[in-house]
Amino acid sequence: MSKKSATTKKRILIVDDHPMMRQGLAQLIGAEPDMAICGEAENAEQALDAIKPLKPDLVLADISLPGKNGLELIKDFQAIQPDLPVLVISMHDESLYAERVLRAGGRGYIMKQEGGKKLMDAIRQVLEGKIYVSQKMSADILEMFSGRRAGAESSPVEKLTDREFEVFQLIGQGKSTRDIAEQLHLSMKTVDVHRANIKTKLKLKSAVELVRFAVRWVESQGASA
Repeated sequence: MSKKSATTKKRILIVDDHPMMRQGLAQLIGAEPDMAICGEAENAEQALDAIKPLKPDLVLADISLPGKNGLELIKDFQAIQPDLPVLVISMHDESLYAERVLRAGGRGYIMKQEGGKKLMDAIRQVLEGKIYVSQKMSADILEMFSGRRAGAESSPVEKLTDREFEVFQLIGQGKSTRDIAEQLHLSMKTVDVHRANIKTKLKLKSAVELVRFAVRWVESQGASA
């Protein structure tokens, strides 16, 4: 009986750059009778290398990873193994990222401050082939698809690529080009290119206008969260 249950356990790969977070998730998931941790990765490169040998049934990934972020990682998974479900677990408010995760091919989004029970529910729901987001986010997404959220869809911030959006958020948090380059493991030149593209897409004339706009946007998101 125990042998049978061991072979039918769902295999989960954890992708997070914080060792303590990976350890906590591993303990939480390892205590479940129908789940097992098949491996851990601290960045996108390790995660992509692990897919073939480990054969996970689900990837539990953070959105903020060094080098390549979680959104880009999801797109890579989609290219390599389209049927591999990815559930994003993040400290970022889901109103900022959940839609982008689903558009990239992810199957769900849950915030790190949610309890262990909710996380297990989310994992099982995604393993069953369903999509998991909070009830509030689910209502927002339904409104968007029904065309009732035309105003939100036309927001200029929606025009930004996932990487530009990430840079934009960090600008709004008061980070310098050097800080952003270090945090995202990019060159300062690459960050400058992203800043220029963001300015163009948001129709802003100067770096000062960009900072002001980004700070206001980040504050407004915090207020509505």
